[in-house]
Amino acid sequence: MRPLPRTTGLGFKPEHFRDIMSDPGAVGFFEVHAENYMGDGGAPHAMLAALRADHALSIHGVGLSIGGADGLNQDHLERVRKLIERYQPASFSEHLAWSSHGAAWLNDLLPLPYTQETLDTTCAHVNQVQDRLGCRMLLENPATYVTFESSTWSETDFLAELVRRTGCGLLLDINNVFVSATNHRFDPRAYLAAFPLAAVGEIHLAGHDAEELPSGPLLIDSHGAPVADPVWALYAEVVEQAGPLPTLIEWDTDVPDFPVLLSEAARAKAVLERAKAGPARAA
Repeated sequence: MRPLPRTTGLGFKPEHFRDIMSDPGAVGFFEVHAENYMGDGGAPHAMLAALRADHALSIHGVGLSIGGADGLNQDHLERVRKLIERYQPASFSEHLAWSSHGAAWLNDLLPLPYTQETLDTTCAHVNQVQDRLGCRMLLENPATYVTFESSTWSETDFLAELVRRTGCGLLLDINNVFVSATNHRFDPRAYLAAFPLAAVGEIHLAGHDAEELPSGPLLIDSHGAPVADPVWALYAEVVEQAGPLPTLIEWDTDVPDFPVLLSEAARAKAVLERAKAGPARAA
C-alpha cells in the first residue's frame, strides 16, 4: 500500500457524490466503512469506483471485533480482503474494540480490559488480519465510557505493545482521546504524551455530544457535530510535535451539506500547513 497523502480527507457520503465529482481536487482523500461495500455491485460500488479513480482511499472497518475473545469471523475477513484487492486503498484500519460474542452481534464498538490475556488475543487477531490482507493495518484508540478494575496496562502502553509485537500502525482519534479523558477525569495531554506517535498513520477528528450528570460531564462520541475547540487545540499540539499527518474529518450522523465538511477540512489543512511551514520539530 502507498501511504495516505499528508493532507485532509473526508468520510464519503453518497449524498455528496455530485459535489465531489464537480470538483475532484477539493479533498485529499476519502474514507469509507468497509461494511457498506460488501455486496458485489450496484450504485455503492459504481460511486466508489468513480471516487477511487481520482482520490486516495482509506478503508475503515467496524466489524472485525478484533479485541473479542472469539476467533475472527473468517467470512467477514475474506470480504474485507476482496474489497482491498478490488480498490487498492492507501490504508486499512479497524478499532481496538469488540462487538461480537459467539453468534451474537452487538452492533457497537465495546471496550476491553487491558490485560495480558486480551493483549495476547488482540495481537493474534491483528497478525491474522495483516497476514490475510497482505498489508499493515492501523488500529484506532477507542472512546470509552467505562473502565475495568481488571486492567493491568494503561491504554497507551497496551497500544505501544501491540505495535511492537505485530508491526501494526495506529489511527489516533483525537476526539476519542478528549471524550475518554473527560468521562474518566484524566488529562488528555498526559495521554497524548504517552501515545506512540511514531506509529500513527492517520488522525481522526469528529464532533461529540455532551450531557451534564450529577457526577459531572459525560461526552458521547456522536460524529454528528463540528469538531469542538478543545479537540482542535489538542490536534494542533499533536501536529506540532509529530508533523503533518493524514487527517480525516468524520461526520456520520446528521450529515450536513458538503460545504460544511469542506470548511472543517480546510481548518484542519490550515493546521497542517502551519506545521509544514514552521521550525524544525524536535525528534
